[in-house]
Amino acid sequence: MTLNYASLKNHDTPIKVLFTGYLCTVGVGYFFAILQILFTHGMADGQFGLSINDIVYSYYGNRSGTVMENQLNGAMKANASAQERFAIIEWVRNGADEDKYTDDGIEKIIQERCATCHNKDASGLPNFNDFDILKSYTTEDSGATFASLTRVSHIHLFGISFIFMFVGLIFSFAETTTMQYKCLAIGMPYFFLIADIMSWWLTKIHPMFAWLVIFAGMGMGISFMFMWVTSILEMWLFKPVFVDGIGAHYIEWRDDPENTPIKKLMIVVQKIKCVITPISSYVHAQWLEKVWPKIKNLFKK
Repeated sequence: MTLNYASLKNHDTPIKVLFTGYLCTVGVGYFFAILQILFTHGMADGQFGLSINDIVYSYYGNRSGTVMENQLNGAMKANASAQERFAIIEWVRNGADEDKYTDDGIEKIIQERCATCHNKDASGLPNFNDFDILKSYTTEDSGATFASLTRVSHIHLFGISFIFMFVGLIFSFAETTTMQYKCLAIGMPYFFLIADIMSWWLTKIHPMFAWLVIFAGMGMGISFMFMWVTSILEMWLFKPVFVDGIGAHYIEWRDDPENTPIKKLMIVVQKIKCVITPISSYVHAQWLEKVWPKIKNLFKK
């Protein structure tokens, strides 16, 4: 492949340090973003780890209970004792009466366990010092509101697209990846980012789209890791990896004239198939077990 620019390994050291500093920073940021998802959405069903139910409860809601009750049994479970949570849930189920709010000691629990974070000074969190706001969370849990989805969607679209623009810019100087795969890797995050945002709205409308949230998130993560690892290796470990190491076999395969584009495509398809097959089997099982019965019930109604 003819290069019209300096490859990553040939950049000056200050440029390499600049690129590496940025990649490491956004890499750590991506890691903490995953942790944040595990401790928020991943606790929606009361159990650690992201599942389909977590996605459904976060966006569509757990409509078998109220917002307050589901949060106390899910993401907020660790913030109060079992006795305190039971007292709040009992008050909610009895109608969330304002007089009993003080008489039954609920106000004291809320102030000690909730209002330290849920106050007027906390950005993005409801102010539980205002009883009317607190009361609104004792109704049926219908998941994320359209207003909150609008706010979070535009923040993610603007912010994450900037991250992938600079990661893709650095990766564009790579020389070990063919032009076709390079274009695919750079374009994938934007496709999956839009799919991820759209999947939130679709799941809000119907829970059957919850699997799309996980699929889109996985696509973004895979493309990010591919560009990140390739860029770091080419800048600092080109000779050990791509000349003397395992990467040399890939370069030899890439430049082999007997490997026609169709043959290369078939090999890539086979590798992708090995990854997608177990995922598709899981999605198919979830469809038959959870989604299709609900669709049949809708048709019956």
